[in-house]
Amino acid sequence: MSRRLRPLFSALFIILLCSVLGGIFGPGLTGVSAASSGPEEDLKAGIKQFTKVYEAVENNFADKVSADKAIYKGSIPGMLRTLDPHSNFFDPKDFQALRDDQQGHYYGVGMTVGPRNGKTIVIAPFGGSPAYKAGLRPGDVLIQVDDKRTDNLSTSEIADLLRGRRGTHVQVTVGREGAEKPLVFDIVRDEIPRYSVEAAFWVRPGIAYMHVSQFNENTSQEMEDNLKKLGENNIKGLLLDLRENPGGLLNEGVAVAGHYLRKGEVVVSHRGRASAEKPYYARGSANGQNYPIVVLVNRYSASAAEIVAGALQDHDRAWILGENTFGKGLVQTVFPLPENTGLALTTAHYYTPSGRLIQRDYSNISFLDYYYGKRTDTKNMQDVKSTDSGRTVYGGGGITPDVKIDAVKSNKFQDSLLQHYAFFNFAKHYAVSHHPTKTFEVDDVVLLDFRKFLDDEKIPYTEAELLQNDAWVRSSIKSEIFVDVFGQEEGLKVRAETDPQVTKALELLPQAKSLAENARKIVAERTGGHPLSQ
Repeated sequence: MSRRLRPLFSALFIILLCSVLGGIFGPGLTGVSAASSGPEEDLKAGIKQFTKVYEAVENNFADKVSADKAIYKGSIPGMLRTLDPHSNFFDPKDFQALRDDQQGHYYGVGMTVGPRNGKTIVIAPFGGSPAYKAGLRPGDVLIQVDDKRTDNLSTSEIADLLRGRRGTHVQVTVGREGAEKPLVFDIVRDEIPRYSVEAAFWVRPGIAYMHVSQFNENTSQEMEDNLKKLGENNIKGLLLDLRENPGGLLNEGVAVAGHYLRKGEVVVSHRGRASAEKPYYARGSANGQNYPIVVLVNRYSASAAEIVAGALQDHDRAWILGENTFGKGLVQTVFPLPENTGLALTTAHYYTPSGRLIQRDYSNISFLDYYYGKRTDTKNMQDVKSTDSGRTVYGGGGITPDVKIDAVKSNKFQDSLLQHYAFFNFAKHYAVSHHPTKTFEVDDVVLLDFRKFLDDEKIPYTEAELLQNDAWVRSSIKSEIFVDVFGQEEGLKVRAETDPQVTKALELLPQAKSLAENARKIVAERTGGHPLSQ
């Protein structure tokens, strides 16, 4: 076995030994529980056997063996897949990406890039970033990064080229609609914050909308900053959008939920085979308790997002709207390993304040079905609990919303326009010649331009399809133009204003207000009128 892999195998041996003998201790490998020699000897024999197999493969396989592929992508992930769906091994590149996600920043030029029309283009530069200051625009086609052409590079490979040490230069060559020649930008890389609160604005007078895309090290602070910018004392209702939120850091989920709860109320607890139950408490906020909340979730809201939704539901603090959430209630402890690799190992389970298990059952199904298959309704589960006011809630399959509303499904016509990037390309073309302002609306003249654009691009449609999808087409055109001209948040605001789930959430704010007021009365009666304390 190569010398380079020996430190990694030593670390993995210790991890395996710890997990067999009774638990892993914190973010580092610091100790092993006492146990009989039987399991330890069996494990040593297993490691020895594996080493012999690997050496035989390395010495005799017909082609040269890639250690990264065999170990990082093969044997270690294969072992972890026998445990649960969320324990995971990270090679050096993936582990660095994980750290960047958790820390909420990286070093680069500050823009989102993605595939469009067979090329990699600028989706949007981040406001105030080096790319934004240099003059990159949505729709710019990336032709070359420094001396490397992008023709045969993937989007992720191009993104890697754009990243680099703070203060270093990168030359970006792009093609732009309306420009005769490619444009060349010399950009100085800098620290790029990765905002997890993607949008916070007034969706109606007095009604705030906030979209949280993930939970990293800065999420609770970003939330506080946005609430302060809006003026939290002026909020009469909040729509907290956690749709598509995959989760993230536990302490940030606790901090976000804790802002809207009374000090000392339990937000979540976890317990595992080798650890006692550990509750996490709300820090409380006077402002955060003064207005009704509707939380929007869907089948991809997971982990920390489910912790927030479950805590606010169990304490009757918010009305939950949408689909059953993902059901990811396994606690992963991240262990740094040699060779800049890492391991996320499941060490406990999450429970909501009422005692509901968040995790969905993954036994007897494939991981493919676990992630993408049909979900079992939690009302068929045996894990039945009660909220503070006595409402029935269900566990063992994510968070069941108080009001279910399925995500709007697109039709064939809509899919066709999206697959042709019709709105993105039209917005890029339209903004160059029309220079829209924030009073822009999609009138019949704009729709006529859009029809002509579809004809020129040979994108199929019928007049009946345009008429049947009129509201969706107008909203999609306006939102893409606003993203192109005014930035991502303005585009999100347009989408929110026409989102049927957001519209439903606005209707539910009175129920959310009554729910919270009733729960406060019941809790006050139970505690003799005394506030909760930790």
